[in-house]
Formats: sequence, structure tokens, C-alpha cells
Amino acid sequence: MSLEILRSALAWCTVINFGFLIFWFLFFAAAHDWVYRFHGRWFAMPVEKFNAIHYSGMALFKCGILLFNLVPYLALRIVG
Repeated sequence: MSLEILRSALAWCTVINFGFLIFWFLFFAAAHDWVYRFHGRWFAMPVEKFNAIHYSGMALFKCGILLFNLVPYLALRIVG
């Protein structure tokens, strides 16, 4: 596998993952009550905890994107 293919794959992974993160945030913001009621069928928790779980998940996912997609892409751009 050449460096150009690897760089391209990491770039597309970054774009797709950030797109998924934006979709998650917009869906959560627009349909918050529906999502809370939907999950409330299985898990009894206060709204504050529900929000904290989702925002923590988004933050963890964003850190993963930066650590595993964007940083290696930038390193390969610098090297090659």
C-alpha cells in the first residue's frame, strides 16, 4: 500500500467520521425529547445523566477521530 493511498484513506475516514459526529449532534439536538423517551423505555435515568452520557460519548468519539484519523493523516502529509 502506497503512502498516497493511506493518506487518502485516512482523509476520507476523518471526513466520514466527522460527518457522523455532526449528524449525531444535530439529531440529538433536534430530537432530544424523542431520543430520551425512546431510551427511557429501557433505561431509567434523569435527563441530566442522559445528556452527560451523550455529550461524553461525542467527546470520546471526537478524541478518537483526532487521535486515530487526523493525527496520522497530518503526520503522513508532513513526512511525505
